[in-house]
Amino acid sequence: MRKFLLLLVLISFSAHAQTNRFTGTWSTENCKDCSKEYIFTINIAQSNNKIFGTAEIISDNQKFVTGVMEVSGYVNSFGEKAQINMKSKDGSVSAVLFTNDEVLQFIKRGGADLVPKEIILTKLY
Repeated sequence: MRKFLLLLVLISFSAHAQTNRFTGTWSTENCKDCSKEYIFTINIAQSNNKIFGTAEIISDNQKFVTGVMEVSGYVNSFGEKAQINMKSKDGSVSAVLFTNDEVLQFIKRGGADLVPKEIILTKLY
């Protein structure tokens, strides 16, 4: 009986850990405190601990326009933090994503100057 209860507890923990918090389309479009010089949009899907998707910066100023970037990465074990890499024709960027209550914090770690250093994204859908 104890083994059965332990198994149920472990299954409930693993089911909770596999929620796909990063899946969706995130953007600065609805951000009230953000600069409106550009709109950063990231469309990602999470499968277990892997992340795949695309990202793009749209702007009237051509120095901010990136075109479509390929996103890949992984989610850390607790599921609140993800390490991603974004590749475009002009270079690559590494970043960290933190999720909390329908908000995604994007922090650039290194690479080309394709994206801003730090931004807050809201979930569009």
